[in-house]
Amino acid sequence: MADPIRVLVVDDHRVVREGLRSFLDVQDDLEVVGEAADGESAVAQAEALRPDVILLDLRMPGADGVAALRELSARGNPARVLVVTSFTEPAAVLPAVRAGAAGYVYKDVDPPALAAAIRSVHLGHTLLHPEVARVLAGGPVPDAARLTPREREVLTEVGRGRSNREIARALGLAEKTVKTHVSAVLAKLGVQDRTQAALYAVRAGLV
Repeated sequence: MADPIRVLVVDDHRVVREGLRSFLDVQDDLEVVGEAADGESAVAQAEALRPDVILLDLRMPGADGVAALRELSARGNPARVLVVTSFTEPAAVLPAVRAGAAGYVYKDVDPPALAAAIRSVHLGHTLLHPEVARVLAGGPVPDAARLTPREREVLTEVGRGRSNREIARALGLAEKTVKTHVSAVLAKLGVQDRTQAALYAVRAGLV
């Protein structure tokens, strides 16, 4: 069995850190190796523990999340950083993405989607809201508005974690047809896999 993904949890609220730890520690492939309550401690812990993924809050006393990201980048720390934020405006996380964050999720994200996000960024994927991607790219990117009603239904089912076979049964479609719809959804959203599509569905309020 592969080594678990080592996770550092950074948030100034103890109850949030404990909640994240209690959920992540029951995942067979995830291991919380440390916690930090501010940006300065986050950098120190990241250097000492060398986690694979850092769950990083943005607004903290002292050095905030963006400052921590910049310092980690300056030190060449290889950890992938997933921002966990209460900010729902995509523009609010732009500074963090520009400072090197691999993506972000909202603090009300469903636990399975958070675990999926950790695994995804660990694999090298980038998890960005289409609006953030558009701003970074300096132009428009495909979004859910381009999906057909049936594709939106399929995306919603993907967001619920259902397989193609389960989606076919739920929507009364052939499994091959579902596979075609999933491919179209991935292409139109500009995402690489089902995990990213599922996270998009959660962020877009489809699930």
